[in-house]
Amino acid sequence: MIKLSKRSSYKLPHSRSTGCLAHSIDCVGLELLSLNICLLSQVLVFFCTYNARTLASEASVEDLMMQARKINYDVSGLTETRGRHPLHAAYDSGEELFLKTCDNRVVAGVGDLLNTHLAMNIDSYESLTTRIGRLRLRRCGAVPALIVFVAYAPTFDYDNEEVEAFYIELEKFYKEDRTFYKVIVGEFNAKIGPRRSPEELHIGTHVLEWNEQGEKLSEFIMSTKTIHGNSQFQKPPSFHNEIDHIIFNRKYW
Repeated sequence: MIKLSKRSSYKLPHSRSTGCLAHSIDCVGLELLSLNICLLSQVLVFFCTYNARTLASEASVEDLMMQARKINYDVSGLTETRGRHPLHAAYDSGEELFLKTCDNRVVAGVGDLLNTHLAMNIDSYESLTTRIGRLRLRRCGAVPALIVFVAYAPTFDYDNEEVEAFYIELEKFYKEDRTFYKVIVGEFNAKIGPRRSPEELHIGTHVLEWNEQGEKLSEFIMSTKTIHGNSQFQKPPSFHNEIDHIIFNRKYW
């Protein structure tokens, strides 16, 4: 099921309630998706993506942690962190934060923030590129092994070649990994619109409009035979823009 922030006053039955990341965190850019990844034991894992704009200072990291504790989440993919130095922090409250470095232009950078009860499942976090990270969660109790890719696509300011290179790398990393459960979260600067052909079954019925980056994201989803999570569920009428996306390889509803 999808769960959006309280600001939208959008509720789904049998889902956990969530607040909204306030202050420096832009609620409009926040997507929360809960996936039932273990049908027998009804384990729900709540994913979200967040464009941090910068986590280069200690103050910005502290603000992120303070605001994140106001919502229900399990794994939060962080993009545009812009950090010059890698960071792995384990907090007394149980959360773990992974940040990797940005590129030489002080842009990009990705990371992951995990809530308390999933910390014991962490196997590793890798920065595959300055725009792609990979979190491995090992099987522990009812939670199965799971891979979470965090992705931050180049914006419209970049050449088409750089955008193409990003998707080629993401597809390569995705297909190389044989884990049964795989999720991709992040900001793609892409807008997905209505289906235009019967082949676009990966797109649900709850969409907005297309843009050029959306075309590339759709091609990636078709090539990897994954599912576009955002379009599977109804959003509130106040939603007019959607460039953050959650993609997964299996249906969980």
